[in-house]
Amino acid sequence: MRVTRSIVPNLFTLANLFCGFAAIVTMVEGFTMGEPLSEQTLQRATMFIILAGVFDMLDGVIARLVRSTSEFGVELDSLCDVVSFGVAPSVMLWASFFHQWLNWGLLLASLPALAAVLRLARFNVQLTSMEDKVYFRGMPVPAAALTLVSYLLFVDRADFMSADWRAAAMTIVVIAVAGAMVSTIKYDNLPRPTIAAFRRRPVVFVVSLIALLLSVATQGLAIFPFMALYLIVGAVRHLFQKWDHSADEVDTLEEPDPDPFSM
Repeated sequence: MRVTRSIVPNLFTLANLFCGFAAIVTMVEGFTMGEPLSEQTLQRATMFIILAGVFDMLDGVIARLVRSTSEFGVELDSLCDVVSFGVAPSVMLWASFFHQWLNWGLLLASLPALAAVLRLARFNVQLTSMEDKVYFRGMPVPAAALTLVSYLLFVDRADFMSADWRAAAMTIVVIAVAGAMVSTIKYDNLPRPTIAAFRRRPVVFVVSLIALLLSVATQGLAIFPFMALYLIVGAVRHLFQKWDHSADEVDTLEEPDPDPFSM
């Protein structure tokens, strides 16, 4: 096998996959049917998924630095993302809550994994450029995973909802996130920490920086509110642009058509 400079970003991509696998193993080891999942197990699995997100971000940065972006890298990244940000969160949902609902719970817990596969398959076949764009079509899979795991860890475990409200809220969040992934709603591609990115989109840059700092300062408590805001703002902007066609912007990584599951 010929070793090229693309091996460096690919190793970071595989590290992403390893973290997703570690999150799944953590949940399986900590799960006992009929017993509530421990806080420590959920925290460890969440940290693995967050670490997978860090590697997922770094592989793209490094690929551009060493000028080794390629279709192979895109395909490898998508395969790894399916495990880390699709299957792993679905396993977490099932082990922490939906196992109580047996077959219906299994179906609901699988929705993020199914949506992630559809989202990434569409992304790959409609990819138009290796360069950074302003928007993605559909909620990015890592962002969806972060929304779900932060809800599980910081909201679902909080003692302010009754059992009925907890079940309804969990179901709504899972369906909303899965639907956002397979939709054609435009979601912001988070800007890279560069002066050029700040000049191009100062508001998005500042909000992203504030979200990061507050998430660190609150030890993760601020993650879900910001991710929920990210999901809602994209949907509201989509509705506004449907109403006002002159406001539509096309600067995305994907071609608009054909789309097998447009929304």
